[in-house]
Amino acid sequence: MVIREQTEELELQLLSPRAAKAAQSRGRERPEPKCPLRTDFQRDRDRIIHSKSFRRLTYKTQVFIAPELDHYRTRLTHTLEVAQIARTIARALRLNEDLTEAIALGHDLGHTPFGHAGEQALDDAYRCFDPDARFRHWEQSLRVVEVLENEGRGLNLTWETRDGIARHSKGDEDLPDPNAQRAADRPATMEGKVVVFSDRIAYVNHDIDDAIRAGLISLHDLPRRCVEVLGETHSQRITTMVSDLVLHTGDGDQVVMGAAVLSATDDLKDFMFGHVYSGAAAGKGLAKVAEVVGNLFRYYMDNPQDLPSGAIGGESCRALARRVCDHVAGMTDRYALQQFSLHFLPEDWRAA
Repeated sequence: MVIREQTEELELQLLSPRAAKAAQSRGRERPEPKCPLRTDFQRDRDRIIHSKSFRRLTYKTQVFIAPELDHYRTRLTHTLEVAQIARTIARALRLNEDLTEAIALGHDLGHTPFGHAGEQALDDAYRCFDPDARFRHWEQSLRVVEVLENEGRGLNLTWETRDGIARHSKGDEDLPDPNAQRAADRPATMEGKVVVFSDRIAYVNHDIDDAIRAGLISLHDLPRRCVEVLGETHSQRITTMVSDLVLHTGDGDQVVMGAAVLSATDDLKDFMFGHVYSGAAAGKGLAKVAEVVGNLFRYYMDNPQDLPSGAIGGESCRALARRVCDHVAGMTDRYALQQFSLHFLPEDWRAA
């Protein structure tokens, strides 16, 4: 018996009955020989970590656009915090940590430069050329791993990892109510459901930390009821949320929080959207982001020869817009600014 088979056997023996098991995976779109050392979920995790899209997360904004200070979160550090929280929850519930980590590490691969402001700007620019199109980062994350990575061959991940990536995001919606949410909107695995909550737990808390550091809000601005329920400090709030989730999920087949903690978590999310993500302070950068992203999109539509794959004869406007969207979405903040400077600023301004 090879090491991978031993690991798969241990999963069957030790993990919860509701956990995903690598030996029972629905597999990959393109069948491959098995690795003698790693399970399929471990290979998914490794492929994501070694992808170019993952490395680019280092230079993609989480909230603060092109931050000058070193301690603000980037899309990469957000991803690592999600993975840490998700693995803690998965271990406590005896779920598959490898699958949980793979989903968490891949969940934001499709995010644009300039954070959520960039996502909205790219959606607007894309629709100018294809009114039926839309840009959603979770859909783009799936497209990255299925189509764009590995020179257009994708990463050929397992069905379970791709399902979790595609269904990880709630946007500005409240966290899922398993009794009200359509089953088709939820991840199929418990591991994927854990990542949905871990993403929210991570970004609400670390974005509060960054917003306080930036002087946009103070600790006293947070809704008092939320602080009383969740805790005064960053660490206390995360511990409360994670512990409550593990307690209330128990042996059930849905990931849930207790009513009080769930309500406080959603209220904190609403506070952040109102005061940080789309508040007056954020508005100062939104127009600039829209200008950069919108102009870059139009430039590449007019100059398809400058796309990585060049111009394609006979290509429809819709097909070209899809390629331009993929290219702009994959940019880091600094590369987008470099390209904007190259194409739209006089040469002497660029030197300055």
